[in-house]
Parts: sequence; C-alpha cells; structure tokens
Amino acid sequence: MSRNTATKPDPSSTQDNILDAAEEVFAENGFHGATTRVIADKAQANSALIHYYFGNKEKLFEAVFARRSEAINEERRQQLTRLRQANRVTLEAILDALLRPTVTLGRDPSRGGAHYARLLVHVASGTDERSQRLTKERYNAIATLFIDQIAAITPGLTRDDAVLCYLNAIAIGMSLMAPTGRAEDLSQGDLRDDDIDAIIAGAVRFISAGIRAIAAAKEREQPT
Repeated sequence: MSRNTATKPDPSSTQDNILDAAEEVFAENGFHGATTRVIADKAQANSALIHYYFGNKEKLFEAVFARRSEAINEERRQQLTRLRQANRVTLEAILDALLRPTVTLGRDPSRGGAHYARLLVHVASGTDERSQRLTKERYNAIATLFIDQIAAITPGLTRDDAVLCYLNAIAIGMSLMAPTGRAEDLSQGDLRDDDIDAIIAGAVRFISAGIRAIAAAKEREQPT
C-alpha cells in the first residue's frame, strides 16, 4: 500500500522568485508605484509570503538591492585579490575590476540584467533618504577600497582627486550596464552593443586617460 506525500515548496526558491519579481516591478514602477500584490502575482506566490519572508515592502526593496550589490562587490574584491596575488596591479586593471562586475551583471538577464541596472541608476542618483542610505550601506566600503587603490597607483593624484575620478568612473559604468543599442544607432550600425569586452576596454582606456591627465595637471601646479 502506497501513500502519497505532498512535496513541500523550497523556501529558497520561493524567496528567489519573489526577489526576481520584485526587482522587475520596482525597476518598472519605482518604489512608490510598486505594490506587493503585483509582485506576488508576478512571482506566482501568496502575498502573505512576502510579509513572512521580508516583512514589508521597504524591507523587500532593500533585499532586492542587497542581493545584486553583494554579488557585484564580492566579485570586485576577488578580482582585486587576484591582481595583487599575480602582481598585476595597474590603473587599467583596477578600473577593469571596478567596471566589469557591474557591466556584466547588468547585461545578464539571468541575474536581473536591465532590471537591476535601472534600479541601481535610480538609487545611486536619488536624493531621498532611502536611496542615499542604501548607496552608503551597500557601496561606500567598496568605493573606499577602489579610491585608495586609484590614489596609490597614480603618481600626483590626491585622494580627493581619486574620489572624483571614482565617481566619474561609476557614472560611466552605470551608463554601460544595459544594452540600449544607442551606440549602434549613433554609429549607423558600425558599433556593436553586445561585445562586453570591447565596451569595458574602451571605458577603461577613456577613464584611465582622464585620471592620468588630472594627475599630470596637479603635478604641473606644484611649485618648483
């Protein structure tokens, strides 16, 4: 005699489904335009599970943001560690380690892709308390690490200069996260928008040249 047993849902899978759905809904509608009911429907989950796992919409939004930012920053730290171990710490390598995790995640649909790109740009450019707090909590520590690296590797660059260079680099990185097709349009099809290595390499050359130009100008300003 056999007995049927009900298969219990995987809690981690349910949470991931909710986070995926929330990421898309928040990206499309903003925090205030999103509702937990719509998120639950998209996740094919009971809305009560959102409150069970995350508490409220505010905490769910923070969880969505934390999931991707932690993945990006962990990859950045690992790349810096590999550079130090291989004794290959250059300005270009530092900038690649800064940009590549962000750009590749933003272009990967399986990891949020364009949805997280839109969310990140909105939060990083936001002046509201939530946006400023999340940016500080999730990105200031890794930012400090890269700022110190940029200042240390570039003769003549002050740390304040490195802060501004870092912010400019991040602005460029965020603009490259989503494959908008704009480069193809403006070049009448000559430039591709799907060659991640070429896109990152071009950004690294542009940013590193700017950083060295600032450092050189600072050195010329020094009294002899």
